[in-house]
Amino acid sequence: MTASAFRLSPTARKYAVIVHIVSSVGWLGLMLCVLTLGATGLLTSSADTLRGAYRAMPLLGDVLVLPLSLVTLLSGLLLSLGTPWGLFKYRWVAVKFWLTLAAAGASIFALTARLHEAADLVARHPTGSIAEMHLGFTRYLLVIVPTVALSVYTVSVVLSVLKPPGRRRSSRA
Repeated sequence: MTASAFRLSPTARKYAVIVHIVSSVGWLGLMLCVLTLGATGLLTSSADTLRGAYRAMPLLGDVLVLPLSLVTLLSGLLLSLGTPWGLFKYRWVAVKFWLTLAAAGASIFALTARLHEAADLVARHPTGSIAEMHLGFTRYLLVIVPTVALSVYTVSVVLSVLKPPGRRRSSRA
């Protein structure tokens, strides 16, 4: 069986779509939670509130980032390869794939590390004011990163819904 001959049955396709939507919405929700905690840390004047927000971040990251990003990526890959859309046949599918791959890599390798850095920073300063913590750009990064991630996810949703026309040129053409 060649890769191009692989097709999901209608039932398998429906289940794959369900898994893909649930994991994608979960990933989006996770970024909303991280953004909420990051914005709380940026806007609060209470050191205790900031510490609480930053301590919660790695809990979300450790438990949810890896499974949600990988399930979203793999279920999208399965859907593209197992349906007539193909992985690189249409521009919108290819763009979604590359965006999801980049977002998964950034989430797993960079975001999780930033969440742990924030928690470590506040753990080193269990008392005292926000200014005494010397957080630097961290407070802004924890708002910027999830905002960029949410923008990427929004583009993916728009592509999924609109399915803009345009096939990629075949290398044989």
